[in-house]
Amino acid sequence: MLNRKLVLFSLLSLSTLFFIAANQYDRSEDLPDRIPTAINQSKTDLSEDKKANAIQLALLLDTSQSMDGLIEQAKSQLWNILNTLSLFERNNEETELQIALYEYGNPDRCKNKIFVSKLSDFTTDVDLISEKLFSLSTEGGEEFCASAIKSSLESLEWTNGDQLRMIYIAGNESFAQGPDDFHSVGSQAKEKEVFVNTIFCGSERSGNTLFWDIGAHAAGGQFVSIDQSKETKYVATPYDQKIADLNLSLNQTYIPYGQKGNEKITNLRRQDENADQYGKANYSNRAKYKSSKKYKTDDWDLVEAYRKDKDILNKKDLLNESEANLSIEELERQIEAASSDRDAIKKQINDLSKKQAAYIKEFQNKEEQKDQNSLEDQIIEIIKLQANSRGYQMQSFN
Repeated sequence: MLNRKLVLFSLLSLSTLFFIAANQYDRSEDLPDRIPTAINQSKTDLSEDKKANAIQLALLLDTSQSMDGLIEQAKSQLWNILNTLSLFERNNEETELQIALYEYGNPDRCKNKIFVSKLSDFTTDVDLISEKLFSLSTEGGEEFCASAIKSSLESLEWTNGDQLRMIYIAGNESFAQGPDDFHSVGSQAKEKEVFVNTIFCGSERSGNTLFWDIGAHAAGGQFVSIDQSKETKYVATPYDQKIADLNLSLNQTYIPYGQKGNEKITNLRRQDENADQYGKANYSNRAKYKSSKKYKTDDWDLVEAYRKDKDILNKKDLLNESEANLSIEELERQIEAASSDRDAIKKQINDLSKKQAAYIKEFQNKEEQKDQNSLEDQIIEIIKLQANSRGYQMQSFN
């Protein structure tokens, strides 16, 4: 069956034959019967009622030895990217943001012949994405871009309507390496109506982009190049520390429940610390996202769970010991107090975030310091273009 497919793909495109011949990798020996579901994957249940209006983004990062700069940019710019995504709605209805994360090119972490590992299925749990991102390390290996894309196309649960579906793949070696032909994989992406956007991490040496631009075109996506060696620059504002203080207060309003409650609240604080590694400005970007509608905690936080289903209080086996010993009335008072505090804190963070954004914009306009060649800027520009093409509109932050 696999051989018939390969023959068919070859007949459909003479250019495909060219790249197969040009690729010196021995496909007959190592081509797997199917792309394996990679190691170390995590899955979070997604809301069935939101899938009809979902935004799906799979991020595929090269973690071979030369890619430390890319990983640093991804870590330091995650929350700005997510904050931008959080602003898109369609038909005046809230969207559900689903993120998946892959790495490829690292033989120490990707234990298969194609060196591809799925770190997370599509999930609304952005703390999980941050956790997986900060676990990444680099090591020398083979970078098979088409195999990474194929794996994400086949092993993720993509929507099948007119929603926004995007893959971003970043790396710096030839896009034509590996056992899978990127023209064929590009056609597969087009059939699923998934935009595959390629991010070449290097200078375009005399127009030589190592097929990354052709790979994007084959999949109907966008091509950009970035300087991965640039450090993320933040504009310090008078509002950063206040937002950081409010974030600590916000954390006090979560009431963990269930088997994963304590684990989730611990990871929440750990990802706060990870964001803080890049300074208070980045830390405040995370606080901004935590104050948005897209930050989901109802599967472990009693305040949000109660908002969705008040019957949760009757499920004593799900409650922690301190809450299980309280009466329903006492629990309701505790939840309502935490809920009221949370809403007030989120409003303060949102108000300060608007002032922060205005301050940064004014500073950048005056100093002409906006960097247009970072991972963050390139991803955001493509998101705007492709979201608009599917009927999503960018709202103001509230």
